[in-house]
Amino acid sequence: MASSPALPLAGGIRRRLDRGALVLPGLAILTLGFLMPLALLLPQSLQDPDFGLGAYGRLFGESVYLNIVLNTARLAVIATVCCVVFGYPLALWISRLGPRMRIVALVALILPFWVSILVRTYSWIVLLGREGVINTILMRLGIVDEPLSFLYRELGVMIGTINILAPFFVMPMVAAMSAIDPRLGQAALSLGASRFQAFWRVFFPLTVPTLVTGAFLVFILTFGFYVTPAVIGGGRVKMLATLLDHLINTSSDWSLAAALSFFLLLATLGVFMLARALAALARAGGRRAR
Repeated sequence: MASSPALPLAGGIRRRLDRGALVLPGLAILTLGFLMPLALLLPQSLQDPDFGLGAYGRLFGESVYLNIVLNTARLAVIATVCCVVFGYPLALWISRLGPRMRIVALVALILPFWVSILVRTYSWIVLLGREGVINTILMRLGIVDEPLSFLYRELGVMIGTINILAPFFVMPMVAAMSAIDPRLGQAALSLGASRFQAFWRVFFPLTVPTLVTGAFLVFILTFGFYVTPAVIGGGRVKMLATLLDHLINTSSDWSLAAALSFFLLLATLGVFMLARALAALARAGGRRAR
């Protein structure tokens, strides 16, 4: 007896409904916790005090706000470059360790995440203060005659930011480097390539997609970073997150704060899409090279 064609169709619909039921709780949380606040954010940004684009005009028309946006972007670029420059060799070194030592190195890298970010930020005040550990060592070694000023300046904010965000770049790089087959480099060496050529033309291109993604992740996190600029910067290093805190808690300028938040969201989405495009191009280039 031939089976009815409606039975497979009904089974497929039932499976889709079951999968949909599994997704519904997460979708509800996403809607209530993220999408609904965003839906309320846009109308709030258009009330300044009447309905219109006045808040966005102030954000991009007044030099004080535009300078903060540009300064945040500049500091985010600096932090990203430093994480790439110092993080890539560190990730390469960890990936070349033996299994046991690699676990020890990864645990040391992840260990700070078990401590509150606020505690880690305040620890930099102890290290970077005028009578802190770093200045004490520099003066005892005779490198400087008087304490250096790290706190409440961009340099101190950058040191703290890089320390906190560098693991977000290093850990994906370690995973990507560890997944590369070492026989590829050995094959390049057997064909007459030098060690540098084997690294630059074989190994490095395979890590570029992860490098691009990790770099943009650090950039996005720095763009909206609050704790470290607020604590180490002491309110003197102006960034978007500290400006938002001032607009909400001090001046109660809700429309401008909403406009700035919406701009930050759009900028983050734009950077994310750019990162995906560049990573896809890097992967395509790596496939062509192979």
